[in-house]
Amino acid sequence: MISREMEELLEKYNSGLAAYKQRKWDEAMAFFSEALKIRPHDGPSKLYLERSTEYRDNPPSDDWDGVFIMKTK
Repeated sequence: MISREMEELLEKYNSGLAAYKQRKWDEAMAFFSEALKIRPHDGPSKLYLERSTEYRDNPPSDDWDGVFIMKTK
């Protein structure tokens, strides 16, 4: 059984991920930010918040398939 806190975190994260895949960057960022309020050190939420911000500022091409391409190592 998972805690109520974890359920809320997963709900926010999954909603953010759905928005991310639909290229709704601001909506995704809002959900990931909410997830981070619940658990500030959540790695996946931090990662997708950063990626959503990057894509909002520099949108991927029209044929983007959801895959993130690293530009630096």
